[in-house]
This record gives sequence, structure tokens and C-alpha cells, in this order.
Amino acid sequence: MTDLSTLKYSEEHEWVAVDGATATIGITDFAADALGDIVFVELPAVGTELTRGTVFGEAESTKSVSELYSPVAGTVVEINEAVVDDPALVNSSPFEDAWLIKVEIADGATDGLLDRDGYVALTEG
Repeated sequence: MTDLSTLKYSEEHEWVAVDGATATIGITDFAADALGDIVFVELPAVGTELTRGTVFGEAESTKSVSELYSPVAGTVVEINEAVVDDPALVNSSPFEDAWLIKVEIADGATDGLLDRDGYVALTEG
């Protein structure tokens, strides 16, 4: 189980786990629950340059379509093909198996993101 207190969070409900110069990005359980059963995930190609706050893909559920916003700037170095093949993973395991993309980032790329307490306060407020 991922230690949720070590993650950073965006106000758009993405989580970020940083390991050196690589950020792994997914959507939170709060977002997955709000979307409902996810049936399709569209992700960017490896090599795509992302700007913080811009759309990098979308998640489609039986209820709606939601855009995915990049919480960091950088270059996509990997996408999670398992989620593309089985979007339901986002609902069943949003913090483990259902990461979406990995991005090569610069130092300070997570500045301004929320810690777990800040994110919980956002979702409860």
C-alpha cells in the first residue's frame, strides 16, 4: 500500500509521487469515486512536453468525461498501458496499479502542490 502522506496532490484531484527526477501521476480515490466506473482512459504519447495545469488526457466513465490536468511540468517518459487496456484499475486501485503517466521533472516541480492534510481539507470542505 502506498503511503498517502508521502504524495503531493493537485486541486484537480491528481496525485504525484516523486522519485528523484521522475514524477508518477495518477488520479485520487476521491476523483475515481466521483467519476464512477471508468471505461476509457486517454493518455499522451511518450515524449510529450507537459506544462503544469494543462490537460494531458481524459478519463471517461459511465457518468461523464473528465479532463486530466498535469500537476507538474516535464516530459512524459512512460504511460501505464495496463490502465489503457483496463481502465477499471483506476477505480479498484488508484494509488497502486493505476498510475497514469511518469514525467521527467525539474527540481521544484512540485512546489505549490498540496500535502495529504491539505488535500483532505479540500475534499471535505
